[in-house]
Amino acid sequence: MRRLTIAGTVFSLLALPVYAQDAADPTLVGELMAFHGSAAIVDVMTTHCYETTGLDPAFQEASKNWYLRNISYLDLADRVIARLGGSSEEELEAAETYGGTQIMTAYNQSADKNVFCRTFLEQVEAGSLDIDKQLPEVLKRAQEISAS
Repeated sequence: MRRLTIAGTVFSLLALPVYAQDAADPTLVGELMAFHGSAAIVDVMTTHCYETTGLDPAFQEASKNWYLRNISYLDLADRVIARLGGSSEEELEAAETYGGTQIMTAYNQSADKNVFCRTFLEQVEAGSLDIDKQLPEVLKRAQEISAS
């Protein structure tokens, strides 16, 4: 049950507000910014859990592995965002801040912080929080735009 709660929380956090104003497709740009929000969620939570669970290196390893599995999707998002008219550094920072803030809010509301961290770690290691699993429709659209 906790696994579903955390996965649902993380998935709902990825529905970031649309930030782009001048792009040809501001909705898609906002959805692509959610890729960076995903990265922030994983980075913030694995770092926080690493620091609060006795410096368990499994959190650092999971974060690195997540990044390696998802870097191509982050690069794709950046290329497509640029193709659609771009975004500002402030918009990227806002997406990252939003993701990090939302996951920390979920953590702070959890009854058992250790269980939250361990469940989060399991989901990161299993690939459940990978961009292709969390945002498959947006990823497909980005791939189609990139290929055209």
